[in-house]
Amino acid sequence: MTETAPAPLAAPARPSALREFFHYFAENRGAVFGMWIFAGFVFVAAFAPWIAPYGPAEQFRDHALTPPAWVEGGSWAFPLGTDPLGRDMLSRLLHGARYSFFVGVVVVTVSAAGGVLIGLISAFSPKWLDAAIMRVMDIILAFPSLLLALVLVAILGPSLTNAMIAIALVAQPHYVRLTRASALGELQKDYVTAARVVGARLPRLMFVTVLPNCLAPIIVQAALSFSTAILDAAALGFLGMGAQPPTPEWGTMLAEAREFILRAWWVVTFPGLAILITVLSINLMGDGLRDALDPKLKRS
Repeated sequence: MTETAPAPLAAPARPSALREFFHYFAENRGAVFGMWIFAGFVFVAAFAPWIAPYGPAEQFRDHALTPPAWVEGGSWAFPLGTDPLGRDMLSRLLHGARYSFFVGVVVVTVSAAGGVLIGLISAFSPKWLDAAIMRVMDIILAFPSLLLALVLVAILGPSLTNAMIAIALVAQPHYVRLTRASALGELQKDYVTAARVVGARLPRLMFVTVLPNCLAPIIVQAALSFSTAILDAAALGFLGMGAQPPTPEWGTMLAEAREFILRAWWVVTFPGLAILITVLSINLMGDGLRDALDPKLKRS
């Protein structure tokens, strides 16, 4: 009677890419905390008209500069107080989240789309064109980003739309350099050579073969650019070159409240805290994305 050989043990199933991503992302507790704060920020931005107790421009002249509810002289009708024109601070902050989120989405979309396209063109171009593109990017990066955005807005005219255009143009070189470096690294690999051998055309090589393998650092850069866009838009608004009154944009709210900083601390404190918490949460989430997407940082 012959003995049968034991069946080989099945290899353990590899977790899906999404499950693996969340595993490494969840190891960074700061990133998880930032993600929940950012989710709250998105919820507030989406439902501000229904959450806010009043309209952002609604004025209560008899309650101008009313302190927050927990301060002596405050009223629970205005939990975070009112501004010099009697507008509810809570309502303006909630509606301001919509503008900040809109700025971040538009700036990241425009700058990433243009930067990735130019970066891929640079990586696949002849040396002279590649050098010309990168020298232009180096010139743009030589200027302080906020100063360059301020000059562009001064040329285009102060408005929220022009501020977003200026911030997107200033942020674009970062995507160009990042995409070019990632693409050049991928071009040396065997799968790109194999695609060329089988006759893949240039657009397919760029957008189907190479680009998907360059997305990890681009996603991290997009997350960090989101917070930078919000911060730059607030800075331009504070300088009077971004959103114009009575738009409830956080930087514009700070600019309107400058002269009342000593007698009504809440009109500058709450918009500043909104900017701080939002930018900090996005940066924390960006660190988690970097940890989860960069294979060099993953622990076995």
